[in-house]
Amino acid sequence: MLRLTWVQPEDLLGHEIRQARQDGREPGAVEARWRAAGGAEAPDRAGASPHRASRYLRQLAEDLLDELADLPSGLNEPTDLEEIKALCPQWPYAHGGGSCQPSCGCGHAGADRAVPRTPDGAPVPSPRAYHAAWLGRAVGCLLGKPVEKLPLHAIRDLARATANWPLHHYFTARGVPAGLLAAHPWNRRSAATSLAENIDGMPEDDDLNYPLLNLLLLQRRTRGFTTTDVAALWLDELPAGRTFTAERIAYRNLLTGVEPPHTARHRNPFREWIGALIRADVHGWTNPGDPAAAAEQAHRDATLTHTANGVYAAMFTAATIATAAGGTRDVHACLRSGRTVIPPRSRLAQAIDRAIRLAESHEDFETVVDELHRTHSPTHHWVHAVPNTALIAAALTHADGDFTGSVCRAVSGGWDTDSNGATAGSVAGLLAGDPEALPDRWTTPLKNRLATSVGGFDGTGFDTLAHLIHLEATRP
Repeated sequence: MLRLTWVQPEDLLGHEIRQARQDGREPGAVEARWRAAGGAEAPDRAGASPHRASRYLRQLAEDLLDELADLPSGLNEPTDLEEIKALCPQWPYAHGGGSCQPSCGCGHAGADRAVPRTPDGAPVPSPRAYHAAWLGRAVGCLLGKPVEKLPLHAIRDLARATANWPLHHYFTARGVPAGLLAAHPWNRRSAATSLAENIDGMPEDDDLNYPLLNLLLLQRRTRGFTTTDVAALWLDELPAGRTFTAERIAYRNLLTGVEPPHTARHRNPFREWIGALIRADVHGWTNPGDPAAAAEQAHRDATLTHTANGVYAAMFTAATIATAAGGTRDVHACLRSGRTVIPPRSRLAQAIDRAIRLAESHEDFETVVDELHRTHSPTHHWVHAVPNTALIAAALTHADGDFTGSVCRAVSGGWDTDSNGATAGSVAGLLAGDPEALPDRWTTPLKNRLATSVGGFDGTGFDTLAHLIHLEATRP
């Protein structure tokens, strides 16, 4: 029996109940009705429960999803871009072809004239810097793939079993006791391609598919693309089976006639999860030195699938990367720049700020991770944007932007390991500025080859992708 993940109404309802509590709605009455009817909790780590619900429970779940969507929220966390800007007192302003806020510490005010610039004045990295960013994204993703979905203690035990703790290399099954592997098996989809002994180029992953799709988007629609353009591209180029969580719900909504931006909210309890964040890199890469433009571009992409903090996570990431692409080599300044484009009282902003403070005040990163898990794990799913973005910020801060330190800390912190490693690797790779600055043990197994189901890109080299991004960054 085929159990399609992330779309079954009876599985979505539990996630929506939790989401309602997080965003200031009170779902108690709806939850009581669901429990009284025999409804189950949402699957803890999988995308679907093992058995189909009765026809009655499925219909009830659909009705209750709609009831929950109508509940009012007491939080001021808008999704509309102009409303977001109104809440951001340090929103970056236009300055000599880029954007900056002098107090944000991004380094763009008083522009660094040593950085190459387009005719419009925006600083543009060399193709080699983009090459390092692509490699960094791939390395971080690949490092996290085999331990995705595993609990934190299992990640630590598996690494320690092979003298790989603190984490400093790809995971391996060689030398791991059979009992430990039986208790905590690798991610079944990834072990065959992402354990050290099995790596043969970069295997397909949604964390790399979405940057490819956004490259296509810019090639076809330029920076003036709309959210509807994103939707049309997905329908043309993205296989439905390569989507997950909020993206799969939005895809389903498109096929049933729901139009953007309603695709992000209609029966979509994953709208504040990490999916929009993993699509943000290209928006930062192609707006070097302009965090505001990067954030606005990410917003148009994200609102197909996400709302509020899910959108903020994408904007934060895009602005952070844009600042790094503009020539800033201080990761802390890049993170401060990212913070200027999200509402300071939002749940995401508060989580990021706290994570950075923890990273600055503890020498041992395990202590930082343990505290983050104590704070977020009881209330948030392991794919939610709030804890994962906080972990990424903590990893980059604690490693001071160092490449190996950043990707290893991000993955060792658990939750959405491959996505966190990918984003941390993208930032740290861009800061490194050159593929030769990344250790061979990470990049050599990639063999400059990427597997993907996105048309026209399967087998493409990261050096080629770097040149394509450079073209988009320099396009008027």
